[in-house]
Amino acid sequence: MSQLIVFTDLDGTLLDHHTYSWKAALPALQQLKVGKFPLILCTSKTKAEVLPLAKKLGRGSPFVVENGGAVYVPRNYFPFSLPTARVHTGYQVLELGERYQKLIRALDDAAETSGLRVRGFSRMTDKEVAKLCEMDVGAARLARRREFDEPFVIEGEDKKKEGRMLAFLQQRGYRVRRGGRFLHLMGNNDKGLAVSRLIELYRQLYGEVRTVGLGDSANDMDFLAVVDRPVLVARPDGSHDAEVLRNVPGVQAVAGIGPEGWNQAVLDILQSAE
Repeated sequence: MSQLIVFTDLDGTLLDHHTYSWKAALPALQQLKVGKFPLILCTSKTKAEVLPLAKKLGRGSPFVVENGGAVYVPRNYFPFSLPTARVHTGYQVLELGERYQKLIRALDDAAETSGLRVRGFSRMTDKEVAKLCEMDVGAARLARRREFDEPFVIEGEDKKKEGRMLAFLQQRGYRVRRGGRFLHLMGNNDKGLAVSRLIELYRQLYGEVRTVGLGDSANDMDFLAVVDRPVLVARPDGSHDAEVLRNVPGVQAVAGIGPEGWNQAVLDILQSAE
């Protein structure tokens, strides 16, 4: 029998968009733990944010940070070597993304060329990020400890200038993805590439695998497109991201918002697997 592997976005998916709580998903989380099914956190969050969260969730699985910028694999998790990984505080790290300072310079150049005013995390204070993300200042400080991905906002609305800015970045090999709160600038990497790498490793470990992916926004399209069963949970207003519905074949839109939808979807998948 194939091994079930679950990949999940965090904000707005496993975590409530406003409160960052996963309480509504506890029944499914417990069933995954009982069944010893790997749960892979796949997020735009930083390593500094994910480490304490993974500990609270009681997960010892690999995780993906900063929109596929890096994959963190606990040492000795796989019974074979990862030749391209570097070792860092108990983890083997697969670095897939562009360096942060280079992203900041590229965003500045794109804004100047297009005539747009943009503000990335690198130009914001902890208090500003806390207000925008509805989190406390300590959490915002962790969110700003970035290495591979720059969240940013565009001040004002000018679709023509925005198009010029995005084209400028794309022509130089950068990618921009739209998340629940921000646009994200990254290098030639995304969540899909990171998840594909992990699927390859799990196939080496288990042979046959069945993969599930859960997300809520266009920022999740890349990894939802590479799993066997993509699931889209509802946004806070009860709607579903139209871009994901258009572009991810076979995606299942579930009615529940955030962790409520996540919980029901995962329980249904586990029940159908019995």
